[in-house]
Amino acid sequence: MPKPLSLPFDPIARADELWKQRWGSVPAMAAITSIMRAQQILLGQVDAVVKPYGLTFARYEALVLLTFSKEGELPMSKIGERLMVHPTSVTNTVDRLVRSGLVEKRPNPNDGRGVLAAITDRGRGVVESATRDLMAMDFGLSVYDAEECGEIFAMLRPLRVAAQDFEETGDPGGHRESGAWG
Repeated sequence: MPKPLSLPFDPIARADELWKQRWGSVPAMAAITSIMRAQQILLGQVDAVVKPYGLTFARYEALVLLTFSKEGELPMSKIGERLMVHPTSVTNTVDRLVRSGLVEKRPNPNDGRGVLAAITDRGRGVVESATRDLMAMDFGLSVYDAEECGEIFAMLRPLRVAAQDFEETGDPGGHRESGAWG
């Protein structure tokens, strides 16, 4: 985990004050800066937990996605779509998981040009152990209780809707017959 900064002041609050003096009040600047810093903190914490398993959080997410699928495998294009990342990132992530023996790649029998990524038994064991460790540290959000975590999710959801990450169905889980992840 990264060394705490332990600054004698809140640099984001200071930047907000200086911003107000120079350009006027823009609460969105302090909000986005706080969100970006929170992302850095959380990614550092979760990456430190999954690192002993030879994972990054991105690789962990791909493994979890594969465990959620009915057959333990998905087309590479679906992995990118579900994880909301560029195809190049999916290829890099899956290739690293293949080199680690956690995932196998094979031709997609339903698409002559496509490739399936399938989680291995070793991958299933690693994802179970890493998940246990991440849950033990509340995914880095132990300073918040369950209700506050729900509020954070609800507060950020409209941003994701506005970005058209998904179709707004009224169902927060987006459940459909085939399942949102599988």
